[in-house]
Amino acid sequence: MDIRRRDFLKLTGLAAATGILGPGGNGRVLGAETGPKDDGYGLLIDTTRCVGCRSCELACAEANGLKEPEQFGDEAIFQRVRTTSPDAFTVVNRYETQKGQVFRKQQCMHCLQPACESACLVRALRKHPEGPVTWNDKKCLGCRYCMISCPFDVPKFEYNSPNPRIRKCTLCFERVKAGKQTACAEACPVEAIRFGKRSELLETAKTRIYQNQDSYVHSIYGEHEAGGTSVMYLSAVPFEQLGLNTGLDKKPYPELTQEYLHNIVLVDLFFPIFLLGISYAVKGREKEIKAQTREEER
Repeated sequence: MDIRRRDFLKLTGLAAATGILGPGGNGRVLGAETGPKDDGYGLLIDTTRCVGCRSCELACAEANGLKEPEQFGDEAIFQRVRTTSPDAFTVVNRYETQKGQVFRKQQCMHCLQPACESACLVRALRKHPEGPVTWNDKKCLGCRYCMISCPFDVPKFEYNSPNPRIRKCTLCFERVKAGKQTACAEACPVEAIRFGKRSELLETAKTRIYQNQDSYVHSIYGEHEAGGTSVMYLSAVPFEQLGLNTGLDKKPYPELTQEYLHNIVLVDLFFPIFLLGISYAVKGREKEIKAQTREEER
């Protein structure tokens, strides 16, 4: 490729502007949204009320066209701790705690500033003002950075599918847009799952703790973890006894990964140009040597 030095510098400058400013030119790292979306809809899961009926699992499967929950109605399912999968957006597990057996529903936490959204360079994952974090198959490159970045290990990949997708709970986004509550909240017979605006859920949670101080640990899981989540928990025992990660940073995870992702973008953009520059320099030097040799031969 014949490229002049001035053109090379122009190309380098353009790449720098693109890498540093992103497509919007506003100083934002590719894939990272600015500002928390902290009063959309969410869920408050009160583990002191859950009876392990798994009605939420069944309702979720029906609402999302998934397989019927495995071993539905069979108590033996609680002999092992399960995680979400491409075919199960939510699961209920049983834990042995200092206060006996406690059940907990597990699903996507729908972070206020999701690490998965920030890690996605093509913005296939999006946090909506309504609260849900959704995935767009038309944009996804299949890099699976979202799986690596999620502090809750939620996004799952369809490894056995000829047309694999990233699968996870969407907080029943279509239902929420239609003014309905999530399928799991609607199906819960003991009101262990409460749907509503995050600010209202926090107020409800704090009121329950204040009015029943001996029944709850005085904390709301998800109020601050990973910068705050749209799905939150109340518990009578320390959250780690329910398999929840209590070692998470209080800062939004995109703030912790922004510099790293920024460097990935710069490396991806600059490395080819760097190689092109070396090639240009080498070819230029070869021309100088040939010209000098011809001059000496004369």
